[in-house]
Amino acid sequence: MNFLAHIYLASPNEDWMIGNFIADAVKGKSYQLYEKKIAEGILMHRFIDHFTDTHPLVKDCTSLLRNDLKKFAPVALDVYFDYFLAKNWQQYHQQTLADFAQNAYQLFNCNFEKLPIRNQQLLPYMVKQNWLLNYATISGIEKTLNGMAQRTTHGQILQGGEKHLIYFEEQLQINFKLFFKDLTKEIEQYKKAI
Repeated sequence: MNFLAHIYLASPNEDWMIGNFIADAVKGKSYQLYEKKIAEGILMHRFIDHFTDTHPLVKDCTSLLRNDLKKFAPVALDVYFDYFLAKNWQQYHQQTLADFAQNAYQLFNCNFEKLPIRNQQLLPYMVKQNWLLNYATISGIEKTLNGMAQRTTHGQILQGGEKHLIYFEEQLQINFKLFFKDLTKEIEQYKKAI
């Protein structure tokens, strides 16, 4: 799961959305330095990642991509899954994706001082290029993967990675829908237990 799925799954709780947005920049036990609800969002993000990484359907998808994308197959798959969520957004949320994205950007900007430096640096690019909305298109996925390729050590293999999404789209989408149904149920239980 990439930014869109994490923010979606944490909504409508704004602190959980912030926590999910910043979680990759918060290492180890440093989540304890954040406000309680934001810390819960960080831990929720980690729960989502663990559930995703260990799910059999996700492992099947990763194996489809492994030959071409090597160790970056799970990274690309996270982006592909945001594509399927964005492309089929009306099946998951009453609000338009454009409105959801703008509300998320506004939330993060209003809480800018709470964000780690990494997210503070990333947010202006995210807003300007409208990442959350652009996940819904192949060209948006191309830009996302090319940007990741430039920012990631040895990540050049991600450049042009949208071609694997196009090639495997039907099978990946079938698996995504089944997996995301499982994840949504699991995260609803997780939220109730907090």
